[in-house]
Amino acid sequence: MIIEMVLSGFLFWLDIILVFASERFGYITFNELDSDVKLPKIHDDPKKFKIGFVLILMEHFNIIALAIMLFFAFGSYSLILGIVWVTFRIGEGLIQIYYKKNYWRLLNIARQYPGTSGAEKNALIDAGRSILKTKSSSFSFAQILFSIGTLAYSILFITYGVVPAIFGWFGIVASIIEGFGNGIIRVHPNFKVPAYLGGLLIFLFEAVLGGWLLFSPLI
Repeated sequence: MIIEMVLSGFLFWLDIILVFASERFGYITFNELDSDVKLPKIHDDPKKFKIGFVLILMEHFNIIALAIMLFFAFGSYSLILGIVWVTFRIGEGLIQIYYKKNYWRLLNIARQYPGTSGAEKNALIDAGRSILKTKSSSFSFAQILFSIGTLAYSILFITYGVVPAIFGWFGIVASIIEGFGNGIIRVHPNFKVPAYLGGLLIFLFEAVLGGWLLFSPLI
């Protein structure tokens, strides 16, 4: 169990690192539908786009690995809760991986963009905007799955005392706000404040929990 806990903590931190690294290379988690701005940037630096794409794809696979490792570490305390978080968090990762093939199309569209004008250029902008819209929609749905999975292991943490209770309570609050915020986005796409707040709380939750799982068994 100790090895699984340490690996779970490492995967939490790796997930955070991959998200920040991908954004450093131009991948935007909460993107605007400004394909007319994004396409020229991708055209000017396609290598940056490719690196950001690979990093965020690694993050999605890391989500799946984390869900499985948490199950190995804590699933014995509650098989039902374990199945819930494995199912929903793997679902989260798979949805994001599946829709990334659509996001990759931005690279091909960006290559055509500078040499066009008029109706042809507008068609490329519309195609790019459609891809970004699909990305935002799939991300918000994936985050709802994420919130359910996170809620499941946060409940387990409180119920069985396997980590300090404050982590479990913080996880419950953060996951509810995150799920609620992304649910709102699906109805009112421009109202993102609750989702931003949920994202910040989730970042703090995973950073602290990951550190505790990584180092507490070694002390």
